[in-house]
Amino acid sequence: MNVEPARPQHGPAAALARWPEDFDEEVPPGAAFRWVQLAMAMVCMATIANLQYGWTLFVDPLGDRFGWSQTAIQAAFAVFVLFQTWSVPLEGYLVDRYGPRPVVLAGGLLCAIGWVMNAFVDSLSLLYVAAAITGIGAGAVYGTCVGTALKWFPDRRGLAVGLVVACFGAGSALTVVPISGVIASRGFEAAFLYFGLGQGLLVMALSLGLEDPSKIMKRLNIQPPPSRLKQTKRDYTPAETLHQPVFWVMYVVFVLVAAGGLVATAQLAPMARDFKIHDVPVNLMGIVLPALTFALALDRALNGITRLVFGWVSDRIGREETMVIAFLLEAVAIFSMYEFGSHPVGFVLLTGLIYFAWGEIYSLFPSTCADTFGSRYAAANAGMLYTAKGVASLFVPLSSLAVASTGDWGGVFLATGAMNLVAATIVWWVMRPMRYRLLDS
Repeated sequence: MNVEPARPQHGPAAALARWPEDFDEEVPPGAAFRWVQLAMAMVCMATIANLQYGWTLFVDPLGDRFGWSQTAIQAAFAVFVLFQTWSVPLEGYLVDRYGPRPVVLAGGLLCAIGWVMNAFVDSLSLLYVAAAITGIGAGAVYGTCVGTALKWFPDRRGLAVGLVVACFGAGSALTVVPISGVIASRGFEAAFLYFGLGQGLLVMALSLGLEDPSKIMKRLNIQPPPSRLKQTKRDYTPAETLHQPVFWVMYVVFVLVAAGGLVATAQLAPMARDFKIHDVPVNLMGIVLPALTFALALDRALNGITRLVFGWVSDRIGREETMVIAFLLEAVAIFSMYEFGSHPVGFVLLTGLIYFAWGEIYSLFPSTCADTFGSRYAAANAGMLYTAKGVASLFVPLSSLAVASTGDWGGVFLATGAMNLVAATIVWWVMRPMRYRLLDS
């Protein structure tokens, strides 16, 4: 007769004996658990940052190699952003249903495949296919990390999402110089290949440690959010969210603000070359770098810092109040580019201010969305709102066409600056009262 050995009742041996069948149910994770999960999401986001923010380094080398126009090459950037953003709602649905691990694992694989394909492109059609694959992979990682941060930290959404998206905004700052060096010494093909493989493999490894917050949050003792941050008492499904007019007001504002920042992101190098300042040395605080290199490093760092800063601020003074401050600051920075952007120091400082005032949308809008429509479907709902970035990306090739036809960046600066003024007006006088009425209903 087989007799089951007695299992220990206390200590580490007892915990191991209970695993896996009842460990999760009996032993709640410690207070640091959700911060460890957030840290892994942050590293994943920093790892894929080059897919968007490093793209500008490849535009001129691709044009020099194949003779393609900037408009044709930047169309690949638009394809990347469109597939990244428009795939996020589906990927968010998968995260809400199956958890973050399989989605991030697949995303890391696709990111690697896309950039490795870029290393072997010989036609625009292949460049666009690679951009689509990379975009889907980046969307899977981005949407999952933002969605799970919203779920892990209902009490500190602005801070948590700010930390995650800050890593996406600033992650490429560490690799601007290495990628530039590889392109200069071994060609853009080697840069795509080596960084593509490295980034993809790291994300895939980290994905194995990600847990589903929906299965664990109920066992954590989380304090309620402060009363000044109004949050819904129900969870809206994606279909219900799409039927709320305030969602579409948020969407329009997102498009208006994202357009200017995406133009600056993708067009920074062509802009500096058109101003003939890309290789002019700039000395700031004892650091001397060519204007374009300086701007790229500073802009990426500030683009990351702002997501954390404004996310933290919004937890304290409110979402709409923070949006208005940031959008007005962005308008001032863009209008100033019209006057002073052709000066090397002005270019570096003003593009930094543009990035600082723009990047906060990626922490404020997901937080506002989850506050308004709930945590249960936060990944899918935030993913639907994130598709506004895809719409805004269409302004990138349009800006190239505008500059090609006029020979001047002035019209682009004036248009995108005005869009930020309109966005600030809509937020305060339209979105804010609509959202409060919904939350009070």
